[in-house]
Amino acid sequence: MSDKNGAAEPGRNGAAKPDIEALRAEIKRTRAELGETVQALAAKGDVKARAKQQVEQTKQRVMAQAAEVGERVREAAQQAGGRARAAAGQPREAGSGEMAYEAGLRARSRVVPISLVFAGAVALVGVILIVRGSRR
Repeated sequence: MSDKNGAAEPGRNGAAKPDIEALRAEIKRTRAELGETVQALAAKGDVKARAKQQVEQTKQRVMAQAAEVGERVREAAQQAGGRARAAAGQPREAGSGEMAYEAGLRARSRVVPISLVFAGAVALVGVILIVRGSRR
């Protein structure tokens, strides 16, 4: 016959009870897996921590983009300053008004992309809402 756990009794049908150490190892492994699963579920359920993490990632991304745009602006200003100094040393041409108009058009065409402005605004609103929410 068999006992409660379904293992054959020793001596009958040539089968032996499962090894106690093997069972303990399996229980230990199952407990570890269950602990990892519980931790993962707890992390998913912590909405506040996940929101803070998302805000921090967005802030870092916006700061990186802002630094990149700032660097581009500095480079453009240096180039424009160099061109202005070079132009100041040259005699005025008859069509300098047209050149100034074209330079103005080129400067206006290099505006900051609307998506970057929108991303910055969204990040700012998100930070404000989180700060306001944490004060309540």
